[in-house]
Amino acid sequence: MKRSGHGKGKILTQAEIQLLFSRGLANLRDRCLFAVMLYSACRVNEAVTLLSEDVYDGQGQVRSHLTIRKKNTKGKLATRTIPIISELHSILKAYEPDSGLIYLFPGRFGGHIHSDSAARILRRACKRVGIEGASTHSFRRTALTTMSDNNTPLRVIAEVSGHRNLGQLQAYLDVRPDQVLGAVSSLSMLSPVIEESAEVEKRKFGDLPSAPASTPSPDKG
Repeated sequence: MKRSGHGKGKILTQAEIQLLFSRGLANLRDRCLFAVMLYSACRVNEAVTLLSEDVYDGQGQVRSHLTIRKKNTKGKLATRTIPIISELHSILKAYEPDSGLIYLFPGRFGGHIHSDSAARILRRACKRVGIEGASTHSFRRTALTTMSDNNTPLRVIAEVSGHRNLGQLQAYLDVRPDQVLGAVSSLSMLSPVIEESAEVEKRKFGDLPSAPASTPSPDKG
């Protein structure tokens, strides 16, 4: 859990996500920004640098996919296209009148909103609803972990996340105590069946007398 800038951003529960979007995030722009991060598993810088044309078509309609351009990705590795699911589509449709001419999330003084501003917005929202340990990275980690929990193959998750190294991707995925317990509990199938003879069992519980001790032969002298 992240605290004072240290550690990983926590994996958000469904209840925490509900709190953030219903009571924590103050306006439609903020809800849209973090919905993009949650439903596309993108990094905060990838979200704030999105262009409006990469989300809406020329008639202002929400596209089927959003585009994260190579130049805005970490390491500038490759452009990614992420399907826009219905939950995100609804938020983007409502937000379209407020979107910028160039950037989806315009800044106050031109350009786009900065990543640091997004982090401050989230800190205020979390404080408002009493959530500790979350960061802007929590949305990406939550999304990728949810996909993993649903048995999505790592190679497919990597297509969404943009990772080129599956080892790096695995570092994002959370392992919860109940999953560890389930994994260890599955070992019960390996328990050996120990069978003892019926006679030994009966003796153990006192159903048979112990074998008599051998008696010496009578002295013939």
